[in-house]
Amino acid sequence: MGALVSVLDLKKDYKVGETVVHALRGMDMEIEAGEFTAVAGPSGSGKSTLLNLIGCLDTPTEGKVLINENDVSHYSKKELANIRRESIGFIFQTFNLIPILSAFENVAFPLSLLHWDSEKIQNNVNQILKDVGLEGMEDRYPRELSGGQQQRVAVARALVKEPTIILADEPTANLDSNTGGDILDLMRELNEEKGATFIFSTHDPMVMDRARRLINLKDGMIHSDERK
Repeated sequence: MGALVSVLDLKKDYKVGETVVHALRGMDMEIEAGEFTAVAGPSGSGKSTLLNLIGCLDTPTEGKVLINENDVSHYSKKELANIRRESIGFIFQTFNLIPILSAFENVAFPLSLLHWDSEKIQNNVNQILKDVGLEGMEDRYPRELSGGQQQRVAVARALVKEPTIILADEPTANLDSNTGGDILDLMRELNEEKGATFIFSTHDPMVMDRARRLINLKDGMIHSDERK
């Protein structure tokens, strides 16, 4: 069985005015199923670009991205959307909850796109909200939740469809250190219990400390890759 994610000689260029920015400069990397990996580095090092490519939000200039040994590098927009919907969970620093939906409805939303039946949605959403410590808060709206509780809803939404990969882009950036630590501990617990594969983009030392693998980027290339 191959790696869950492979990037091969991955390059990504952006044009800013007349200038070409080489965001990734020929990267090779593999992520195995069940990893809890942080991708770190200064601004402009390529962290977000790498996550966007793994998350099928963008396509490479050169090289390949393989997910479950399937080369998604040249998939159509529709094919990429299908991969995102079915196989990838996203956690953002700004939570990205829908304000007019309750916690339950926010978590259930991606399942409705997959056309799950109502009983299965009910059972899965209630269970994952319990797993993230929000039992009894199903009917609360984002405005009625603290920042940490909103991020717990976002974690539940990312995990409820049991995706192949969870991508977390600076998930602690808008949380105080105690709350951020609690959220990271929760994600690590879910990683251990459910075997969920987490890949973080981060500046946060707390994330780096808790990661089992730390990949440091510099100028669009891997500067170091340490397993703990």
